[in-house]
Amino acid sequence: MQSTSSSAVLALVQQAQAPSTERRAVTILVAGLLLLGFGAPLLIRDEFLIHSLIMVLYFAYLASAWNLMCGYVGQISFGHSVFSGVGGYCSVLLLTGMGISPWLGMLAGGVLAAILAVIIGFPTMRLRGPYFALTTIAVAEIIRIWFENTDEVFGISIKGAEGLSVPLVGTDWALFQFDSKVPYYYIILTMLVVVMSITWLMERNRLGVCLKAIRGDRDAAESLGINPTRYTLTAYAISAFMTALGGSFYAQFIRFINPERNMGVELSIDMALMSIIGGQGTVFGPLIGAAFLAPVAEISRGYLGGQLIGLHLVIYGLVLIIAVLYLPKGLLEPLQRLGGWLLKKVVR
Repeated sequence: MQSTSSSAVLALVQQAQAPSTERRAVTILVAGLLLLGFGAPLLIRDEFLIHSLIMVLYFAYLASAWNLMCGYVGQISFGHSVFSGVGGYCSVLLLTGMGISPWLGMLAGGVLAAILAVIIGFPTMRLRGPYFALTTIAVAEIIRIWFENTDEVFGISIKGAEGLSVPLVGTDWALFQFDSKVPYYYIILTMLVVVMSITWLMERNRLGVCLKAIRGDRDAAESLGINPTRYTLTAYAISAFMTALGGSFYAQFIRFINPERNMGVELSIDMALMSIIGGQGTVFGPLIGAAFLAPVAEISRGYLGGQLIGLHLVIYGLVLIIAVLYLPKGLLEPLQRLGGWLLKKVVR
């Protein structure tokens, strides 16, 4: 039985590692765009556009971190914002209270978020469908409300709903503070490349294949000798760790953190929607989803929000509805078909 299980999983791994023409074309395209991304600040001088690009990359990073577990297992989590909040609060509190560099605070926050994910996930991973999603919302909201309505957590002042500000000391790499937005751009771009690389590696090893098997048929995967709880918890901890790093980045970039902004359910929904609309369970889907949806929110809010309050939300919602109705498998699928067709034309 064990030999049969190992052979079945090995066959799935080999199948996942076999690149198709369409996937190869999209890989080349996205890799080229990421390389061009490193030169974007040299061509763009507008601070608002740089800020908008940072936010696109930030949401692409969070959607990719969400996708590490939820996209591959098929379990929808609307509580991932709690890990972002844990990471952000940890880095800010270590900086303001003990003078520890946010770079180290990011790692500490990631570890705490991973531990929290295991604590939350162990009793809830056996839930399926909407029950898991509802549970994640409940847990995240309980923690957010707790932070919002208390001035101290474990004797540490967090100022409740008022939030915490990061003191500005000037340009200092050790303190994660710079005199322009360009360094923040390169930091979040590098973080995005790292999380996408982790997804790419995971997709091609046993963990990723087992997660896909669990998503396809949990009972069948279990009959092959795959432990759904163990593999899902592993992915959940990795996803939480990476999400916390993103929360730490955002807190240091904005220089402010509070429960509503960093732990609200809206942030969790953004992560999920961008990954789903782009193509969940894929390496590049979350990036495509964020590149499509985040600019709609940022640009419409910036240019239209002052004239017609709330119009950016209407536009954002309309784009969302159209994408869900006409592209149920995500934006990546038509891009893959187009890329495969173009690659075949070039090869010929």
